[in-house]
Amino acid sequence: RSEYDPTSKGLKVLDLRLSDAGNYTCESGPHIVRISLHVFKLTISSDGHFLPNEVPKLTLMQNSPLSPPKLNIMLFDSNNNIVRRELLEKKSPQTYVLNLKQLEATDSGTWICQVHSDPWINHSISFDVKVLGFQSPDLERKYATVGSTVVLSWHLNFQKIKWKEGFTGQLNWKQQGSATPHELLDFNVTARGEKHETKKSSHFRFEIPESKLKSAIEVKLPKVHFNHSGQYQCQLAYNTRSVQSKIELMVMKVSANPAGPLPRGAKMTLICQVSSPLPSNAHLLWELVNGTEADTKKSKQHEVKVEVNVSAAGLWNCHLVEDGERKISLNYPVEEAPVWISYVVIGASTGGSILVFSLACLCIISGTRWWRRRQRARRMARARQYLLKNKTCQCQQ
Repeated sequence: RSEYDPTSKGLKVLDLRLSDAGNYTCESGPHIVRISLHVFKLTISSDGHFLPNEVPKLTLMQNSPLSPPKLNIMLFDSNNNIVRRELLEKKSPQTYVLNLKQLEATDSGTWICQVHSDPWINHSISFDVKVLGFQSPDLERKYATVGSTVVLSWHLNFQKIKWKEGFTGQLNWKQQGSATPHELLDFNVTARGEKHETKKSSHFRFEIPESKLKSAIEVKLPKVHFNHSGQYQCQLAYNTRSVQSKIELMVMKVSANPAGPLPRGAKMTLICQVSSPLPSNAHLLWELVNGTEADTKKSKQHEVKVEVNVSAAGLWNCHLVEDGERKISLNYPVEEAPVWISYVVIGASTGGSILVFSLACLCIISGTRWWRRRQRARRMARARQYLLKNKTCQCQQ
């Protein structure tokens, strides 16, 4: 495992091992040069392949021809930030075992282990850390309106970090208020980075868009319904370990009670509603276009709907506001009913009132007549009974 270079008179040792540590002597005539070789060996758990939130274990071993010195160890991540480490155990002066921080997908890259010991050891060892995961946060909230089109995306980093091993995954949907998840699709990625997706649900209407990003898992809802809300969870698995990222879809709708044009003099209630309680930094807001500040209505904290009463035609907008920013909006045009419809409504109301009054009068008259007949029948019955009790027989003289 060694090569001698006669030009530089150097000795090249290949595939260096801990056992190669020791004192080396080079003799050339009367000249003698002695060199002490100190060897370090750095190993990382899981062969440097991790999922987010996992904690790597680092083992540093040393071998020296002299008494092993006490080492000062510093770690730097791929962004050259100092990494907090915990000395798990020190098996011997030659072996150090360290626990690192919980990893994130952004921690992928080349790390540096800097070893220092006065006065003569100052050495840097580089090693690769690969974290397979999602570029998006663990939980993302997305808003949509009824009838709109929405695309939900999860971006993986397996191509960016040149992940050379295969893994699998699936996409599940759990409806708002339900504990049972429904599998929408599953996917697998080969060692060559080829992605294959398979639909698993037939009753849930969605599409798999032709995405140019090979590292993205996407579903498209061409026409969002109110009951499409809930949590969409993308999970990937590697070597019996798994990690997931969720998107919470919140859907908004508007309606009116009663629906349809607004007759003159009548009132209507506009309702703006979301599929789940809003976070504390968000609210719903009704406002009249070109109206005043008085023509607004804001929901209370964590309310799922807000109502506003209107008595005139106009265009109303409902906004979902988060941290002062309008995320989505829906409008509802309140139209005034034609005059003839108002007359029909008034006539129907008047006619209905007259009909009710007539029916009431008829009921009163019929009841009075019935009560009088019953009273007359009672008097006649009492008279007959009286005559039967006092019946006499008179003889003619």
